Amino acid sequence: MSQSSPSPASDHPGEEWNAWRAGRHRSLTSPTGNLALVETRWLPAGEEADAGAAREGQPDSVRVTTLRRTDLVTGEPEHGLRFWDADAPAIRHFEGVSAFPYDPAWVLEAAYTPVPGARRVAFEHLRDNGGTRELVVPGDITLTVDGREYTLSAFDDDGTLLLVFGDPTNGDTTYGAGRFLFVRRTEDDNRVVLDFNRAFVPPCGFSDQYNCPMPPRQNRFHLAVEAGEKLPLFRDGFPARH
Repeated sequence: MSQSSPSPASDHPGEEWNAWRAGRHRSLTSPTGNLALVETRWLPAGEEADAGAAREGQPDSVRVTTLRRTDLVTGEPEHGLRFWDADAPAIRHFEGVSAFPYDPAWVLEAAYTPVPGARRVAFEHLRDNGGTRELVVPGDITLTVDGREYTLSAFDDDGTLLLVFGDPTNGDTTYGAGRFLFVRRTEDDNRVVLDFNRAFVPPCGFSDQYNCPMPPRQNRFHLAVEAGEKLPLFRDGFPARH
């Protein structure tokens, strides 16, 4: 979903963070990076996606992939196509992503309590007009921040825990719909690490062709999380998505 990944602990966290930032830039500007997505096309009910046929007549810079989701009304599978352009205007105008300076105080250890079974939690999505989609949340993350205890819900993103969180910086210094963070597991199955320096702008902050989950109430912090990515930056007045 996000084209980033968690990282193990390091003896040189500042250097590792700089390397992560460079990797993010490469990923975002790649031929199928977040900035390259120019169209998501959902097909009529019952129609299968044919990427090869959709690719015909497209410029050489365009790739086509397929995707699938569940229709919110019928519950039936819905098929779609995604068009990625390595020469997209967003890539050509992209300068980078602004970020807070690295701060070791925002590397937090938390308790993790696995929940048996395939528990699902409803997440509202940005482009579903208030509708929700249920995502698998395999455990509870409990930590105390600024004297307040939180029980966070991170969902399973292809085997990795992905936290969608909000805080008072959203819509001001950071992306308005919240930010994403991969949760790092430890050797102790009951402990995880949240390195908010690696909080990142979700894919929908780079292309309006994504439909990103938004932070549920339990994942909203009362204080400003001044760590991680802030906003995408573009040249020549190219429209940014705040």
